Amino acid sequence: MIDFFIKRPIFATVISLIITLAGAVSMLVLPIAQYPQVAPPQVTVVSNYNGASANTVSSVITRLVEEQVNGVEGMIYMSSSSTNDGYSNIVVTFEVGYDQNIGAVDVQNRVQQAEARLPGEVQRTGITVTKQSTQMTAVVSLLSPDGRYDSAYLSNYADIHITDPLKRVAGVGQVTNFGLRQYAMRIWMNLDLMATYRISTEDIVSAISNQNQQVAAGAVGVPPLDESPAFKLQINTLGRLVTAEQFGDIILRASPGQVVRLKDVAEVELGAATYVSDSMQNGQPAAQLGVFQLSTANALDVANGIQATMEQLEKNLPTGITWKLSYNATDFIMASITDLIWTILEAVGLVVLVIFIFLQSIRATLIPVIAIPVSIIGAFAIMLMFDFSINMLTLLGLVLAVGLVVDDAIVVVENVERGMEEADEDVTVREITSNSMREVRGPIVATTLVLLAVFVPAAMMPGITGQLYNQFALTIAFSVILSSIVSLTLTPAMCALILKRKMGGGFLKKLFTPVNASIHWMTCIYAVIVRGFSRVAWVAVLILGGILVLVFGLLSMTPTGFVPDEDQGSLFVAVQLPSGSSLERTLEIEKQVYDICSEIPEITEVIEIAGYDFISSISQINSGFMVPTLKPWDERTGDGQSAAAIEEKLNKQFALIPGAVVFAINPPAIQGLGSVGGFDLRLQDLGDLGMDALNDAAKKVIYVANSEEPAKTYLSQVYTTFRNDVPQLWLDIDRTKVEASNVDVDSLFTAMQAALGSYYINDFNRFGRVYQVMIQADAEYRTEPEDIMNVRIPTRDGAMVPLESFATISRITGPNNIPHYNIYNSIPINGGAAPGYSSGTAITVMERILQKVLPDGVGYEWSGLTYQEIKAGNLAPYVFALALIAVFLFLAAQYESWSLPILILMAVPPGILGALGFLMIRGYPLDVYGQIGLVMLIGLAAKNSILLVEFAKDHREKGAGIVEAAVIAATLRLRPILMTALAFGIGVLPLVLANGAGSMCNRSIGTTVFGGILVATFVTLLLVPTLYVVVESIRHKFGFGKTVSDPED
Repeated sequence: MIDFFIKRPIFATVISLIITLAGAVSMLVLPIAQYPQVAPPQVTVVSNYNGASANTVSSVITRLVEEQVNGVEGMIYMSSSSTNDGYSNIVVTFEVGYDQNIGAVDVQNRVQQAEARLPGEVQRTGITVTKQSTQMTAVVSLLSPDGRYDSAYLSNYADIHITDPLKRVAGVGQVTNFGLRQYAMRIWMNLDLMATYRISTEDIVSAISNQNQQVAAGAVGVPPLDESPAFKLQINTLGRLVTAEQFGDIILRASPGQVVRLKDVAEVELGAATYVSDSMQNGQPAAQLGVFQLSTANALDVANGIQATMEQLEKNLPTGITWKLSYNATDFIMASITDLIWTILEAVGLVVLVIFIFLQSIRATLIPVIAIPVSIIGAFAIMLMFDFSINMLTLLGLVLAVGLVVDDAIVVVENVERGMEEADEDVTVREITSNSMREVRGPIVATTLVLLAVFVPAAMMPGITGQLYNQFALTIAFSVILSSIVSLTLTPAMCALILKRKMGGGFLKKLFTPVNASIHWMTCIYAVIVRGFSRVAWVAVLILGGILVLVFGLLSMTPTGFVPDEDQGSLFVAVQLPSGSSLERTLEIEKQVYDICSEIPEITEVIEIAGYDFISSISQINSGFMVPTLKPWDERTGDGQSAAAIEEKLNKQFALIPGAVVFAINPPAIQGLGSVGGFDLRLQDLGDLGMDALNDAAKKVIYVANSEEPAKTYLSQVYTTFRNDVPQLWLDIDRTKVEASNVDVDSLFTAMQAALGSYYINDFNRFGRVYQVMIQADAEYRTEPEDIMNVRIPTRDGAMVPLESFATISRITGPNNIPHYNIYNSIPINGGAAPGYSSGTAITVMERILQKVLPDGVGYEWSGLTYQEIKAGNLAPYVFALALIAVFLFLAAQYESWSLPILILMAVPPGILGALGFLMIRGYPLDVYGQIGLVMLIGLAAKNSILLVEFAKDHREKGAGIVEAAVIAATLRLRPILMTALAFGIGVLPLVLANGAGSMCNRSIGTTVFGGILVATFVTLLLVPTLYVVVESIRHKFGFGKTVSDPED
């Protein structure tokens, strides 16, 4: 088969061209994303009980639904929040890779089982089960530069005219209108006038329900009739009301001489359903639309679709309204991918330079270089077949593959050139190439299969770790497979076609004479060292033992992490005011925050949302969320211009803001795994101790973490957004007096909810939308706690009595939100590692604190990114062990020997030592990227060992002595080993020295493999020939097994 391609070079060329063309076409249609779909799928269950407290929502809605949903197939954990605004929000998180559609259906079915037990109003407003879209692609902002429109108008205009077109953009899964004050028909009741007219809340509810309803009035002329009608006429009439005037004319009571209408006892206006949030942009009113993409969508296509849709809608915007894309996630994605593409090109250039220096011929250099585009571009075709995307992991794999795909071709070319130097002059280049291919085809196939044995098992790991390993590892595997095909088909054909017997004369010969002399001198010295070392082989065993001890020592000392925090071109700012603060006060604090941000030249935009706590994802009137977006990365290359430096600078100034806690934090490294970076801890009330006891435990944990040594050395900004000191009122109702006053308890609660809690009645249509009709007491009747006592309650005989007749109030404090985690009452605690320490260290320190300070009955669980990090950390040793076992078993089958595979794998510990050492020198943790690099090093280190052992085995079978075979193999393979190792090592230098978007993950994996291959190469060259002598001597002495020769052609 080898001779077939040597004789038919066009056939071999066509194969490579087809591979390249298929890859080029696939490259154009592959989706683009920051990461593959690694975030676990989530399903949310949302319901609303207007006017209910957090305790009420928790007990009568959230708890019932959670009990039904708990344990749904594929679920890994479930969290929820029950707020004082009456909202229940349950998030069910499934295993990575679980079908989100099936999860949503299963959750919906279980929610239906709980619906019948929920309050009637909750059933009427409905329970929404949705598939959560976790990747926010863009924020579209509607602005009013001249100030003629407020945020309420802008957000409703966006809701009516912008949201639906954006939802129709291909790949968009969800559009969220942050700070939306959605229109509602508000009925502001005048309780004094109602008492004068003896109109109760129930009267108003009944009148609106009766007089604002859709009517099917029928038609005339519809058969059967006695006579055939000439026409069929549909009857239309006013059913649902539209305007505030129409609602004001609703008749509450009609008697001779007197008609009481709704407008007589209430003010009716087109207002908002809620008044607890607002949105701004750079200090000015704005509407903010967050656009979330589907997990399978191409982020770049989604962003382009949003841009095109908005440009089309722009033509119809009212005068005085403009729009802008205030946040675009593809800026970071494209910057990262662009940097990686440049890194690939830089790696190609460096690899070509190294090959040229060693081969010293343009013709010879061209042969392995051709393997690069064929293998790298061709890999995209296989990526398309496996439903991969163009993302940071696949491109990182291609960067590292650049130094690998030339290895096999280099081995072929170097062996052919050596053959030409040794062969007689009458032997043709074609014959030399054919003979050389017989020598190296075995090692080429073996090294390729070894790399596959490393990567394929690692790619089969479950969970988020498996997803991260999968696309990275298999992308390299695809490239290596294609490079082997090229080296066995096109490379020998080109060698036979373009290599000449006498090459490199003239200028190049003179230019490279010092290089060749140095390599020759190095080879001679190396042969002497190997021969001398073979006489004291026990020294090699001691060195290997020392390396193993160092490896285990460094493993215990190296901090761990999951995914490094990146400069994503934006920051998140959390604003937290004292409990009970108003929205107006929150807006004032946000104005101060904006003023500080506007003084930072690297900040270009500031998105502001008041009344929203993004960390716990709940509406909270005393919280705010702001997103400062930064200049492009290429405009922030100086000291102090990175996102981390700007974050530190902002936090120093935010600490001076009185009356609020404000801090900037980095966005999560992977969207969908938590709201913020750092760890995500959930304390749980396992012993039913109550929220007060749980809050005390949380405070103690936070105090120790932030204030006591040694914890505060390793941790930074440990906090919780939970507050148990929100000012509240306790209404003590004497039910005996209620009955004595001839009042129904149901009427009492209905009147209270309607007066003080925005009671939802029914719907009306306007602007092509359906909005709610809501009643509530006018502001003067619900401003002060004492106003509650003036609420009138109807008696059974129609009289009106004030609430103070049978109730008293007292001031208390309580939670603004009751979180649950896996059903238990919970308090979230967030934080991060101090500068210079890893997330793994932070987790370890926090667990020590928890074990020390948590009382009986309080437990904890990790969530979000931290949950995945711990799970990934537990799997990492198994991934590494699996890769080692797979390589060992393959080599054992390859050589029909148990000892030679062990010898080959002795090159792995030096590689690990180099990787860990370089990580420690640069102060990087062993994160997922580092773990991937360590797995990769198994294959890389084994490749060099295979080249040495394979040649030593061949010469041993030809009759050479053990030491002589080792020395011959070492000297013959020194040049190609150095060439391939340097080609790979220098090829990854751009990763080691990366800057800009996505640079931290590049540095992590680059440092790991660069340090590993550097140390592994030089230590392997010294130890493996010597250890070969040890192993072969033992085999020879005791007669263990025999090495099987490669089959003849």
